Amino acid sequence: MITIDIRTNVSSAAAKLNQLQKDLGNRATASAINKTVDLGRTQMIRGITDEFNVKAAYVRERLRVRRASAKQGRFSIEGSLIGGKAGAKRSANLIAFVERSVTLAEARRRRKAGTLNQVFVKVKRKGPRKAVKGAFIGNKGRTLFKRVGKDRLPIEPVQVIDIAQMFNTKLINKPVRAYMEQRFPGVFEREAAFFVQRFNRGGR
Repeated sequence: MITIDIRTNVSSAAAKLNQLQKDLGNRATASAINKTVDLGRTQMIRGITDEFNVKAAYVRERLRVRRASAKQGRFSIEGSLIGGKAGAKRSANLIAFVERSVTLAEARRRRKAGTLNQVFVKVKRKGPRKAVKGAFIGNKGRTLFKRVGKDRLPIEPVQVIDIAQMFNTKLINKPVRAYMEQRFPGVFEREAAFFVQRFNRGGR
């Protein structure tokens, strides 16, 4: 999980906040944090799809945003970017990484190798395709299974890391965290100016 907390992460913005009327400052801060988290979410989607062989839509629906809010009546506004659906397990079915098409030349090569009818997957964007021995697609195309042993049954789903674990790899998490902390002061300055101008015009 990536969290931005104005008091602990961005001291320059906190100093600016002290110059604003409290309620006005709280609203400006919450708005700035939410917009910064949204920017971070976009960067996280790009980072994951660059590294892993998944579509942006698959990642997008599995990244959650906890919107900034005041906690327990005290000033502790924070916004969080969270990997994985609420209540989701730490692994996902490998079906998302199954090869959907193959060239004619590759099909010929696999026929000669005796692997034409095997299911191939590719997890890393720049990694190789790998055959999953004994695997087959079931559940109306939604799940990749494999047999446990040589008999027809039992079977089990083939699992792989989900977005939550991709999200928390240092290669992806660290630069996104740095990006959000770098962008936040500028976003906060714009939001503070907007709320002050609206207040001066008689708005709330």
